[in-house]
Amino acid sequence: MVVPLQSIVGGGLLALVVTFLLTAAFYAFTLHLAATFFIGDVPSQRAAYAAPVPALVSILLGEYGQSGVFGIGPDLLVGVALVVALLADLAAVSVAYRLKLRSAVPVVVLHFAFAAVLGIALGNLLGVGLLF
Repeated sequence: MVVPLQSIVGGGLLALVVTFLLTAAFYAFTLHLAATFFIGDVPSQRAAYAAPVPALVSILLGEYGQSGVFGIGPDLLVGVALVVALLADLAAVSVAYRLKLRSAVPVVVLHFAFAAVLGIALGNLLGVGLLF
């Protein structure tokens, strides 16, 4: 029996769980950087509490937002997904760090900036096809 070296990988439950865990770990790391930069010395567990929320939202919107489920174009869906993920991040940061929404906004903006910069850098380092 000959097994091809490259084959299509299935998108089963294990792949979904691993993707979620890696995304949540990445978001926890970048959120801890942002919170430490803005708030000061904070426990890293708070970032681990808040990170699964935007990870889950971004994975679900990335999966189901591409198919045009909502009846709008894919270009607009990217913006909708970004706004929804940022709002979910804002709610999670506000609860996890016990901040008012107004105080949590700079942390979320920094979190988005750190995640974007590190995501682009890691994507380019690993050879993932990014536009930058």
